[in-house]
Amino acid sequence: MSEPTRTAIATVKLNNGVEMPMEGFGVYQIRDFDQCKQAVLDALEVGYRSIDTAQAYGNEEAVGAAIAQSGIKREEIFLTTKVWISDYGYDKARESVLRSLDKLGTDHLDLTLLHQPFNDYYGAYRALEDLYDQGKTRAIGVSNFYADRYVDLVKFNRVVPAVNQLETHVFQQRRTDRKYLDKYGTQIESWGPFAEGLGGMFTNPVLTRVGQAHGKTAAQTALRFLVQDGVVIIPKTVHKERMQENLDIWDFALTGAEMEAIRGLDQGRSLFMDHESPETVEDFAG
Repeated sequence: MSEPTRTAIATVKLNNGVEMPMEGFGVYQIRDFDQCKQAVLDALEVGYRSIDTAQAYGNEEAVGAAIAQSGIKREEIFLTTKVWISDYGYDKARESVLRSLDKLGTDHLDLTLLHQPFNDYYGAYRALEDLYDQGKTRAIGVSNFYADRYVDLVKFNRVVPAVNQLETHVFQQRRTDRKYLDKYGTQIESWGPFAEGLGGMFTNPVLTRVGQAHGKTAAQTALRFLVQDGVVIIPKTVHKERMQENLDIWDFALTGAEMEAIRGLDQGRSLFMDHESPETVEDFAG
């Protein structure tokens, strides 16, 4: 793949000094091998250099094949995967990460996360700590750990998570969680930055009005708000033109008044699930 003229994506320095792009490409729900491989190739071509996958997505092999075919140097790509709860516990988590490395065709990950805060996440996290010490992953962290379990993990383990990937969008801005993430030095990363279109995201009057002032869409405005507020984002699409549109957020800035208007959209609750609900735990355990 020839090197295109790429959008300059800002980076953030994680708590261990590793630089992470503020915008990456997510492959959630792209399970078909060929479709996922092509989507990652397209994402890399338009300028993405961060790819987020997971064991539970069933597409690590496709992501690895795309990276290999792209011709882009491995060190230029920030690669994330996540350990699923069925592989929690020290030994199972360690072995699962080694399998992920094999599927992805790489000798190291840039970020490895625990996907959910259930089952033996203590044992799994200690496996990640050891893999981090051994250079198998450049950073480790968690996903969907609400403030209580996040602080519990911080207080009783060696390595403070570099990242906590949470449902974060204009309707769920994570103010309480961010207070503790900031306190202990963990970067927030958004899954579902578009809220999967729920809540009228793409036609919201505030986002539309603010976007029009900059020649941008409501979707681009929603993404710009997040990165300008210090949130790493991983929007997902299989359409190349949308990939480019999602990248075209680095050439404008929202004013203070515009940021405050969008902050007013925060509902302070999940639009998908409550990880503190017993029913949610039962669903995942099942």
